[in-house]
Amino acid sequence: MWVSPNGRPLYTRAEVAEHATPEKRIWVTYGDGVYDVTDFVAIHPGGERIMLAAGRAVDPFWAVFSVHGTPETRELIEQYRIGDLVPRESDPSAAEMDSRGTGLEMLFANEPERHPSLRVRAARPCNAEAAPESLLPYVTPNELFFVRNHLPVPVIDADTFELAVEGPGIPDDFRVSVTDLKTKFPPTSVMVTLQCAGNRRAEMHAVKPVKGLQWESGAVSNAVWTGVRLRDLLAAAGYTLPDLSSAELPDGVAHVHFDGAEGYGASIPAEKALDPRGDVLIAYEMNGEPIPRDHGFPLRAVVPGHVAARSVKWLSRIALSDDESPSHWQQRDYKGFSPSATLETSDYSRAQSIQELPVQSAIVFPRPGDAVVPDKDGCVPVRGYAVSGGGRAIYRVDVSPDGGKSWIDADIVRAPDQPYGRHWAWTQWEARVPVAAAISASLSPSAAAGSSAASDAEPVGKITLVCKAVDSSYNSQPETFEGIYNVRGVLVGAWSRVPVQVKPPSEGTASGTQQHQQQHQQQHPPQR
Repeated sequence: MWVSPNGRPLYTRAEVAEHATPEKRIWVTYGDGVYDVTDFVAIHPGGERIMLAAGRAVDPFWAVFSVHGTPETRELIEQYRIGDLVPRESDPSAAEMDSRGTGLEMLFANEPERHPSLRVRAARPCNAEAAPESLLPYVTPNELFFVRNHLPVPVIDADTFELAVEGPGIPDDFRVSVTDLKTKFPPTSVMVTLQCAGNRRAEMHAVKPVKGLQWESGAVSNAVWTGVRLRDLLAAAGYTLPDLSSAELPDGVAHVHFDGAEGYGASIPAEKALDPRGDVLIAYEMNGEPIPRDHGFPLRAVVPGHVAARSVKWLSRIALSDDESPSHWQQRDYKGFSPSATLETSDYSRAQSIQELPVQSAIVFPRPGDAVVPDKDGCVPVRGYAVSGGGRAIYRVDVSPDGGKSWIDADIVRAPDQPYGRHWAWTQWEARVPVAAAISASLSPSAAAGSSAASDAEPVGKITLVCKAVDSSYNSQPETFEGIYNVRGVLVGAWSRVPVQVKPPSEGTASGTQQHQQQHQQQHPPQR
């Protein structure tokens, strides 16, 4: 047996590949190390996924699943180290082992098909935002809804699938089937907008680099979710619903955990989960159809007014607890830090988990760089969305043609039947924005004098359109990203700014923005 300079045994890649079953022991490699993880696989909740790397390198998996890229994980795996890997240039089996692939293909072999309009920000696992045109219908069609996955999409048989429920007064091993949820409880439908914590991250990144998927403004969508109220399910399971008018919840229950079948987990405050006005659902339908696989089939938690990360997909377990979920995504992700904190100095143990989101709005059309054509009144149409967390309504959307020097009120469209404090769906808005004064202000005196001679093919001015929303607590979006900057690029809620070129009207010519809207409206008429 070869021995490395540090005294550990050396193994070739072919020797590692021989250990791919519990009977022969399960070996993996990471970096230059060889590890016997047989005992770890037996106790790890994702053991079946680890088996995809049995006899292979785990490096490609960890490159995709950044949850493992922590000092704690590296320290943990070192406990299972049994030797070192022969350097590639000295390993005669390296080429043959490389040709066998990494196992990632198997892990993602059952991914669902996705609509080509989705704008992919990461392929594995799939993270794709809704195209601007998809944000125009009030209710987002299922196939156009943005996709945020942390792990591969699981394959689940709804006929045999059962949801485990745990908590005080609930019998051990209590489980409920999808059929039970559909037949033994009254269905409840709630229109809810889900928004990723990193929506619009690319805009913050342009000001100062941040870590994370480079979402533009499409990591948000709106749907009608149908299912069972969480509090009704807990009561049926045997939990005694508390009197929420009291100062504290009984039984030490402070959080409700949601665990997904693929390994993701999160939790929400018990007050939100148990409040009859909180409208937390265990959903089995999305826009009147079974929830698509990408969005949680067969069951998904839907937590209105909270960051989408708490609306756990492929829901397999609910647990009442006095502590937050121990999940990586609850403890080591989806938290905000000060503008001065770095990746190294961000203290996740002290930071609070993101739950309710701040007020947000974005311009959907025009797009940055579009050429727009004013109408006969010198106005251009501007459209977008606005939403706030915690059920707060949008009271006003202000739109500016000159970077924020002057403002007009947008016309807004809200979902019907949203009581005070339960505005879970976004507000869409539209404004006819006068641009003549903004164009004049943007031009130098010599350019202004020559603009009248410009041809139809040339822009007559460049302006920056801006929008900001005001919610029912009169919270308003901050003007810039500097004060809300954080290295993780979450809670990106500064004014939405879109630079455009303004062109003179010509007969029979529509702006790029108008063409986008006309084409989309023919394919997907707005649902108001």
